[in-house]
Amino acid sequence: MGGASSTAGGNVRRQLDAVAVDSTISGIRRFLRSLGIHSGEYVTPLCLVLAGAFLWAENQEKYIPAVVLKGLASLCFVILGLLTSPGTPMAKMIVTGLILGCIADVMLNLRWVFKEKGQMIFLVGILIFLSGHIFYLAAVLPMCKSKLLCILIGVVLTALLMVWIFRQITAKKAFKIFGIFYIGAIMILNCVAIGNLISDPSAFTGIFAAGAVLFLISDIVLILNTFGPETKTSLRITNIVLYYIGQLLIALSLKFI
Repeated sequence: MGGASSTAGGNVRRQLDAVAVDSTISGIRRFLRSLGIHSGEYVTPLCLVLAGAFLWAENQEKYIPAVVLKGLASLCFVILGLLTSPGTPMAKMIVTGLILGCIADVMLNLRWVFKEKGQMIFLVGILIFLSGHIFYLAAVLPMCKSKLLCILIGVVLTALLMVWIFRQITAKKAFKIFGIFYIGAIMILNCVAIGNLISDPSAFTGIFAAGAVLFLISDIVLILNTFGPETKTSLRITNIVLYYIGQLLIALSLKFI
């Protein structure tokens, strides 16, 4: 009896959580439309302009304006996702991943504002990003026709990539452990996304896979530039450009579900 009651209570809580998420997303979409924002026509160029302004502010070591600009740039891909989302369960999970990515973006740059807690803030940001990748993966994994194969390939590629990365960087053990799980999640996501594109070619699978690949490359560049022997402005620009294009593509893919 106790077990059945607990299970029923858990189901009710999950349903209430789902309703809360749906209501929140619907409310945000209504708010955007009330402001006259009905499509993502201007969101993409605005995102890229804000990302460029963020890079300038960060390079000038104006860290508080940089956090604000980065948050606004990331809010753009969230808005694009909300505007293009058809409201299906898959789309809602992807939108949730976009929202988590936006939050993580702000967290990663807050480490320069609160330098005494920089390491902890960075790790929390990575954890939030990881949660976003899990939502992306949960969204596209059900349509994968070779789940086990894609996951196994992802695990093998993660091992090979991390061996190479660890030879290029110097990082504390905590960062390395987080890095393995983080890169593992996004690598498996990429393998599943590419597997979906191969087995079921469509605008959605193609655009989503392209976004996931750019996201992965941007993260590799970020790791090398953050923990490598030398921090380079050119690599930072590459990291940010690839990241925002990747997230914008993932958001845009929702239009074709």
